[in-house]
Amino acid sequence: MASNIGMMDSAYFVGRNEILTWINNRLQLNLSRIEEAASGAVQCQMIDMTYPGVVPMHKVNFDAKTEYDMIQNYKVLQEVFNKLKIEKHIEVNRLVKGRPLDNLEFLQWLKRYCDSVNGGIMNENYNPVERRLKGGKERNLKGFNKSSKSLQANNLHNSASGDAAVSKQGKTGVAAASADVQALSKEVTDLKLSVDLLEKERDFYFAKLRDIEILCQTSEVENLPVRVPVKPFFTFSQVFICLHTFLVINCYGCISYYHLKSMEHTS
Repeated sequence: MASNIGMMDSAYFVGRNEILTWINNRLQLNLSRIEEAASGAVQCQMIDMTYPGVVPMHKVNFDAKTEYDMIQNYKVLQEVFNKLKIEKHIEVNRLVKGRPLDNLEFLQWLKRYCDSVNGGIMNENYNPVERRLKGGKERNLKGFNKSSKSLQANNLHNSASGDAAVSKQGKTGVAAASADVQALSKEVTDLKLSVDLLEKERDFYFAKLRDIEILCQTSEVENLPVRVPVKPFFTFSQVFICLHTFLVINCYGCISYYHLKSMEHTS
């Protein structure tokens, strides 16, 4: 039937106002422009009105604004055409652009087709508003259930991701602490080696100082004028003891500090 409607058919000479009046009266809408029917929802309901119940109205989105949502409506319409064996190819890519001429031609064809079924007499028991509302509620309910499942899946995924992140952070923290402890242990070892070297130098210079002190106390050198400038206010032993005490306190203080730092990291 649809294939018999050619481009020179009288259907394509129906004006824009007549098409809008036909849509508004049949579906109880208030369209003022042909482009407002570009979403494909009007066409779906017109076929549903011609063949009551054949269109899954819960899949039809009357609030479609994006091309993606409009394409979904036209997919529903094309599936119904295939089911009813209506040989009409829908130029979806052109219709979703909202071009007035393309949409007018398709609606002219649709009016001609609907008028050819049962002489254009519609089912009096068909309530277009109620049908739209019922389809919208079913679509919203399915969308809600789908969103709930998606939300549950996301929560489970986020929970698993959070546990993995905590575990990863824990491992990272342990590895960092272990690295700090190793670095501090190395510093302590280096300080101990430095102390050993200082003690050896101390012993060396102490021996030299002791030799000088003994030499200055000999009878041969005691009365020489050269001895007076080198005679210290403190004895060489006293100077050495002070120097030794200072070095020991500082070196072992450093070791104790790094030892405490390593204990903090391990705890």
